[in-house]
Amino acid sequence: MQAYERLLLENKAWAAERKAEDPLYFEKLSEVQQPDYLWIGCSDSRVPANEITGTQPGEIFVHRNVANMVVHTDINLLTVLEYAVMHLQVKHVIVCGHYGCGGVKAAASKSDFGIINSWLTNIKEVYTRHKDELDAIADEDERCDRLVELNVIEQVKNLSKNAIIQKAWKKGRSLHLHGWVYGLKDGIIKPVFDMKDEKILEPIYNYEKI
Repeated sequence: MQAYERLLLENKAWAAERKAEDPLYFEKLSEVQQPDYLWIGCSDSRVPANEITGTQPGEIFVHRNVANMVVHTDINLLTVLEYAVMHLQVKHVIVCGHYGCGGVKAAASKSDFGIINSWLTNIKEVYTRHKDELDAIADEDERCDRLVELNVIEQVKNLSKNAIIQKAWKKGRSLHLHGWVYGLKDGIIKPVFDMKDEKILEPIYNYEKI
């Protein structure tokens, strides 16, 4: 059996289990999705949003990329964000990083990773903003873990600067932004930052007419 064929078999077994528990499971799931959460997470295969939060299909709208970045020019992320906030009317947007993140470790190094260098530059800029704090941490793993936390915080701040988020706040939506970090070694999620409603960081980022 080819490795990918195992996935198809597992899918059939999973579908059969769901139908055995609830014969209308897929019928109900196919009718509508009304998630309360948008999850912006890392592409790392060890951090599946549904499994680590104990949620079911239909409960979390998910976007994933290397090192859970919110990049202002990323049309993929912006499309997901607008759909989730404006059409699905999610109540929470979660940026979730994880300790031991390979993307963050790569960004903290001076190695050349080819085309991914352009993406990692965004994380290098986070390092630069917090250089004094990070350089004072002698242990490399601890330094990278702190950079993971700082990166998550920066990405939540990037969300707050976005017109999509600000438009929702100005319409009176109670949209809560969260920054979380998942521990690969213990499976626990650590909240590291939160923003709620119209808390804009600096006036220059506040759009007056949106």
